[in-house]
Amino acid sequence: MNQFYTAESVTEGHPDKLCDIIADSVLDECLAHDALSRVACEVLATKGQVIVAGEITSLFEPDIPSIVHSVFRKAGYDPARFSVQCLLHRQSPDIAAGVDCSLERRRNPSEDQPALQLGAGDQGVMVGYACSETPQRMPLPVVLAHRLTSALAAARKTGMVRGLRPDGKAQVTVEYGEDGKPLRLDTVVLSAQHSPNKPMDELCWELTDKVLAPALQALPPDEDTKILLNPSGRFVLGGPEADTGLTGRKLMVDSYGVFAPHGGGAFSGKDPTKVDRSGAYMARYIAKNLVAAGLCEKCQVTLAYAIGKAVPVMVEVDTFGTGMVCADDCLAEAARFVFGLTPAEIIAQLDLLTPRYAQTAAYGHFGKPEFPWERTDQAKSCGRLSFNQKGAALCPE
Repeated sequence: MNQFYTAESVTEGHPDKLCDIIADSVLDECLAHDALSRVACEVLATKGQVIVAGEITSLFEPDIPSIVHSVFRKAGYDPARFSVQCLLHRQSPDIAAGVDCSLERRRNPSEDQPALQLGAGDQGVMVGYACSETPQRMPLPVVLAHRLTSALAAARKTGMVRGLRPDGKAQVTVEYGEDGKPLRLDTVVLSAQHSPNKPMDELCWELTDKVLAPALQALPPDEDTKILLNPSGRFVLGGPEADTGLTGRKLMVDSYGVFAPHGGGAFSGKDPTKVDRSGAYMARYIAKNLVAAGLCEKCQVTLAYAIGKAVPVMVEVDTFGTGMVCADDCLAEAARFVFGLTPAEIIAQLDLLTPRYAQTAAYGHFGKPEFPWERTDQAKSCGRLSFNQKGAALCPE
């Protein structure tokens, strides 16, 4: 029986994404001047008003209003129309103490392993996913949805489609065959903010020709594909003026859509001691490398941490029956051999103190080759793992 899977994406001018970009821009500015900054930044944007709140402990004091206005300007809005309110304070000393000295080191003061230096900045569950159906090792509907919104933003910025405004959303439904592989494009939804003088028939024609056609080359529409362009009709009022934006409200857009569960912790605005971000990046890194190694066609990696503890309390792998070498619990044990899973190891292995986070905030945190967690440099190590007769992983040969 065929199945249908849907994914969505939003442009950088969407109010929730504006908040994510602002939060990550604040983080980048802090890390650029103090790599040991602790940041947990939340943003709310509504008509004429932006509120930036949270905890920042850093040797550098970021110019929050300047950062907010820069993000709005780059996204295509007039920053002069927004006032900025800052409600910031330092990180809790109790949390800082648990991060600076892990539970393992507090229990054994003679323990001097660098890997055990940092405790997790919070408890939580993080999920990573990868599959073999696209070169990015991401689900095809997710890839297509992000391509649509990226193409929409590019059409506005280059003037290829005149009369576009910054806000926009896309949604893609793909029909999968009984073999679990993408079969056809079932439905495409694209909503684009536009000027009041833009004729709707002209807008729809230009969106079809200059946005949909190039973005959907991997799986073009057929005669039965349903194309819904601005299905609500006019979309003149957009951004924070029409909808209040909030950091972390597009978790499934940020990750894998319906293809994998989400642990619940948002990514944007958080420094890498917060494992709900760094742990999610490591889980993706593991899953992608296991798929790249040919050990499975689909892979979901789940990590769980306790606040203040360095070593994860759970490592789980699910290959959805596509594992080719051993059982899933065996691959979970193998992941412990190949990948460092403490916060200190994750930060070092994935270069997470480099200020690049504003680039992650829009069009998905995964599937972009420029990010270290998208590398497949550990695939050979995974592929060289040997297994004993009970299926337990042994060190690489």
